[in-house]
Amino acid sequence: MTDTRPDTPSLTDKVRPLKVDGTIVGVHFLKDTPVFVLGESALLFAPSDNEKRIAIHAGAILASASDGSRIVTGGDDGKVVVTSAGGATTVVATDSKKRWIDHVALGPDGALAFSAGKTATVINSKGETRTWAAPSTVAGLAFAPKGFRLAVAHYNGVSLWFPNSQAAPEKLEWKGSHLAVAFSPDGKFIVTAMQEPTLHGWRTSDGKHMRMSGYSARVRSYHWTYDGAFLATSGFEQLILWPFDGKDGPMGKQPRILAPAQTRVAMVACHPAAPVVATGYADGLVLLVRVDDGAEILARRPGGAPVTALGWHPKGSQLAFGAEDGEAGTIAL
Repeated sequence: MTDTRPDTPSLTDKVRPLKVDGTIVGVHFLKDTPVFVLGESALLFAPSDNEKRIAIHAGAILASASDGSRIVTGGDDGKVVVTSAGGATTVVATDSKKRWIDHVALGPDGALAFSAGKTATVINSKGETRTWAAPSTVAGLAFAPKGFRLAVAHYNGVSLWFPNSQAAPEKLEWKGSHLAVAFSPDGKFIVTAMQEPTLHGWRTSDGKHMRMSGYSARVRSYHWTYDGAFLATSGFEQLILWPFDGKDGPMGKQPRILAPAQTRVAMVACHPAAPVVATGYADGLVLLVRVDDGAEILARRPGGAPVTALGWHPKGSQLAFGAEDGEAGTIAL
């Protein structure tokens, strides 16, 4: 049975549909242009006219990040590539062992980070390179919102590394496989997604643990609301939002559970300036969900491949989405 949501307000008539040749693994905005990251080798610039496909890797694109003026990507060709809003590409690093570039992150003052195997590398604003060998394969990277500090996820926890310091990284330990990492917008919390269907967090001031469980599948997508009050997550047949508006984060509190559907939430992306979460499901459904009261607006009807990419314009004026089968679209709001 298809979840048609007949009584839900709809923006589907405002969607500009796109068909991309290949799986979409990410989407970012460079200035006002949506740019779709394809699983195999290329980016698709998709302005209102003159779509342009740019091959940037000799193989699969494994990771991408953007700060609104550039996109950095890592590939299985062992290269880290930066693409500008004008479409110019620059190879900024090549792994000497041709290892896959599994993760990338962008930081303050133009810094970027990437990983290959157990090695995390930072290139600072001066073009200087720093490397650190993690205790196991790097599984996620995230720059702190303040200061020049990088969180590196790996087996049994996270290491907090100051690339400009000779000091050993601070370790936040929790047994198991940590497969992604993110700081809260105020830097007070760090949360990882684990191999099992759970999230684990720490308070950065004292390392206090917090565990967020109850999912029916692994959490593959999570994102803080613009004000840091909630952490929106995938991995369940409803949108799960954990409260982070107090000093103890979600501990002792119940999550907010919104937007029930017949399939799991696959992707989430929080609006950059409003309490709204774009929520993509495994059947292709895309909803805009208001955090305050759970009100929904239909952005894409279900009945297709899983949603694999969601991205907001930095001003929140556009939403772009992409699916596993190459179906995509943009909505001007």
